[in-house]
Parts: sequence; structure tokens; C-alpha cells
Amino acid sequence: MRKIAANYIFPIASKPIKNGYVVVDDNGTVTEIGQLDGECQDTEFYNGILCPGFTNAHCHIELSHLKGLFKEATGMSGFINQINELRSSAEKPERIKALEEQFDQLYSQGVSAMGDISNCDESFDIKSKSPLKTRSFIELFGTLPEEAEEVIESGKELEKKTAEYGINAAITPHSCYTMSPLLLARAAQEGLKSGFLSYHSQESQEEEDLIISGTGALADNYKGRNLPTPPVTGEPALLYFIERLLSFSSKPVQGRIMLVHNVATNQKSIDAALENLAEPFWTICPLSNIFIHRQLPPLDLMRKNNLAICLGTDSLSSNHILSIVEEIKCLHKHFPHIGLDEILTWACLNGAKAIGFENELGSFEVGKRPGIVLIDNIDWEKFQLTEKSRSKRLV
Repeated sequence: MRKIAANYIFPIASKPIKNGYVVVDDNGTVTEIGQLDGECQDTEFYNGILCPGFTNAHCHIELSHLKGLFKEATGMSGFINQINELRSSAEKPERIKALEEQFDQLYSQGVSAMGDISNCDESFDIKSKSPLKTRSFIELFGTLPEEAEEVIESGKELEKKTAEYGINAAITPHSCYTMSPLLLARAAQEGLKSGFLSYHSQESQEEEDLIISGTGALADNYKGRNLPTPPVTGEPALLYFIERLLSFSSKPVQGRIMLVHNVATNQKSIDAALENLAEPFWTICPLSNIFIHRQLPPLDLMRKNNLAICLGTDSLSSNHILSIVEEIKCLHKHFPHIGLDEILTWACLNGAKAIGFENELGSFEVGKRPGIVLIDNIDWEKFQLTEKSRSKRLV
């Protein structure tokens, strides 16, 4: 039994508590939360804030060997070129070592759960052994419609392998521009059998231009490689995805559908998602968006619509570090008016809901085992993290 306290605790399910404490049993299960009343000899007190373990809602841990290799600000077209060139630039042992190091670091810094993209089986072993809970999204690609069923079958084979490791996983579509209309619909249909999808959505204006008018850098990239492009619809890219979902499902489409990035989202897209999707989640990866596009999602518009926002890191091909705390600092810099309590809700509970772990993780509530994270060096006047702030897992 441990009683752990700090200047503030953020239960997430309730308001922050000054001089708050959390009591956990030997298994890390929360048995009590409250406010200190004087000094207690049996209390561990820390300077800083305590929050539940984070949920990194979107990561590509398999790409950890690419740290420091990519040029910034290339846009999506340039990023795709670099992925194609560098993805296999390290041998398998080096790739495994890099992802294991990042996995361990994420857990020690307080990540309790992660929505992770898998294009192969290299992360499965560590996921099966780690206390960090994961939901793996087996991401499919393929622009040729005649290859759609073959791609689906290969995804199912990888999904079978995850069952051998005892980890949560299912097929998911990648994006509008890397898949034929048929494969996009079939992958979503298969993935939703699990109740969960993760989909790269409106990550860039290049993606919007491709779908709306068939023009722009991304369109030129695909045409230059003699690859098929999606149909031109004259509408935002998210509406095209929703149309593919409705090709096999009535509305609202059931399942927790995580729309990732949302840099180019807009009111029309948001309205369509809220009308047609039963449980949409909107994951942002700020540092990755800056790395590739020098842009950020329209968070004030998203907040105005009361969207369920989650926080992710993306990969080390598009980020210098996998750290939820660094993502929060980025949000403080660019959106200083958004309160820390709201951002921590995105970073903890919303992400846990998006990947199905909210009954155990995401908030300090009696009976849950969310982990306890200390964040230090707080600017108490602004109630924000500072450049010196770091996170550390206590439980």
C-alpha cells in the first residue's frame, strides 16, 4: 500500500486537487483519492503534479530506427519519398533494438497504453511482455483494386500472428491516398469487426487537394510514379472516407474510429463525422505535424465542437522524441489558452477510451490501475509545464 501526494493531483475524472493524494494497493489499484489534511508520515510527497498514466494514442514504434534520418518540412509528398528510401535502412536486429529502447522509455516516462501501427510483426514480442498495454492496428496499403483481397488476406495472416502473442490487434486502413476505394472499404469493414479503427485523416492540405481537385504535390507524386490516385470528389477527404464506410454500413457507423492528425480538418468534415460515425475520436500529433508540414490542427475549432481529442507522438521518422510531455509543451507554446487539465484529459482518458482501456486506465478512480505519473518543474502562475518539466512513472 502506498499513499502518494503532490502539490496537485489531476484525477481527470474530477477537478484537480491541491495537495491531493492517491492511495494504491500492492497491485497498483487505486483505493482512495483525496486532499491532505496536515503532514502524514506514511505519505510520499512530491513537488509537481500527479496524473494517471498517459495514453499515446498514435505511434509507429516499428519506425524507431529512423530517428534523426529525415529532413523536416518536406510536406507529405517529400515524407513519403523518404519513407520509401529509408524504411529498410537498418538490419532487423538494429530495428528491434531501437523499438525496444523506445518502448521501455515510453513506459518509464509514464505511458500506460498505446495505439500502435504495425506493418510487420517486429513489435509483437515486446508488446506481449511489456506492462505497457497496446492495441495494434495492422495497417494496410494498396492502390490497385485487383490486389485488394490479396492485401486483406496478408493482413489477416499478420492478425493471426498477434493472437499467438496474446496481444490486441486488428486490420485498419492507412489513408485515402494509399488505398484503392475497394481496399479502403474492405480494410475498414474487416477492422471494425474488432470495434476499433485508426485512420490517417486530413493530415495535410496536399491530401485535401488530391481528393478535392486531383492536384497538388501529393497528386504529382503519385502520378509521377504511375500509381493510381483516389477519385476526385470536390469534397474534403474525410467525406470520401465516410462514403467508403457507408458503402458497407448504415449510419451511424458503429465502432471507435480514431481519425489521426486532422491538420486540414474543417467544419464540414467535422459535421459529417459527427453525423455519420457513432464514436469518432480525433487524435493529434503536434510535433509530427510541425516536423512534416509546419502546421497544426485547428484545435479551437475542434474544441468548439466538443470533439473527443486524443494525443499521440507519431514516429521517430517524423519526430525527434516520443514523449507525451514534449507534446504537451508544444501545445502550451502554440495554444497557451488551453488549460492543462483539458490537455491531460486528452493525454490520459480520451486516448484510453479510443483504444478500449478506459475501464482500467486513464483516470484516478477507485478500482482502476492507471499508473501514477509525476510531472515536475511546473509554472504554478501559468499552471503549465516548463522547458525543464519531465515525467516519471511512480507506479
